[in-house]
Amino acid sequence: MTLWLLGLNHQTAPVDLRERVAFAGDALARALASLRALPEVSEAALLSTCNRTEVYAVASDGDALAAWLDQQAQGLGAYLYRHQDADAVRHLFRVATGLDSMVLGEPQILGKVKDAWVQAREHGALGGRLDRLFQQTFSVAKRARTDTRIGVNPVSVASTAVRLAQDSFASLPDSTVLLVGAGETIELAARHLARGGVRRLLVANRTLAHARNLWPVATAAMPCR
Repeated sequence: MTLWLLGLNHQTAPVDLRERVAFAGDALARALASLRALPEVSEAALLSTCNRTEVYAVASDGDALAAWLDQQAQGLGAYLYRHQDADAVRHLFRVATGLDSMVLGEPQILGKVKDAWVQAREHGALGGRLDRLFQQTFSVAKRARTDTRIGVNPVSVASTAVRLAQDSFASLPDSTVLLVGAGETIELAARHLARGGVRRLLVANRTLAHARNLWPVATAAMPCR
């Protein structure tokens, strides 16, 4: 059995395509069960963020994993990257340390990798080989933060966007900002904006309940006026 990694990310696929293979909540549980049910697969884990979806699997056939991904959203073939064994391990290490992120060294991705490991364990998709790989990955990521300068000035897509807004537009205390969406990245942006003293925040989202859930987070650190 071979260790396989198949995926797509912000470097290989447009955002609308990435959204079609994003898994969360019940969809992630169903996807893990479907992967584990493939006769070619003995272990599997799914890493799914706004910038990437990656399948890590111990399997006899990488083509079966590619076919499974194509069932989730047809036309992925040209956008997929595929690694096996040592190359798959190296790629996961790069992801967990933030070297493969849109913003170099951003720290949130390690939490996403840990979530992928937890979800795979909880849904019975993880075996000894993948479990050891993820445990080693966490150790490598911790060492990278400790022994290099990659974590000296931690940044994220959200903090970078807020900083660019501060550099490009009026000062935050004089600004009204519209947040489109209510996901984790928007939540981080809201926190940064609030700490920066933004005058007013508006939230636009397809689901009203999600926007309302974001609102206390977005306003908690805003100054009283």
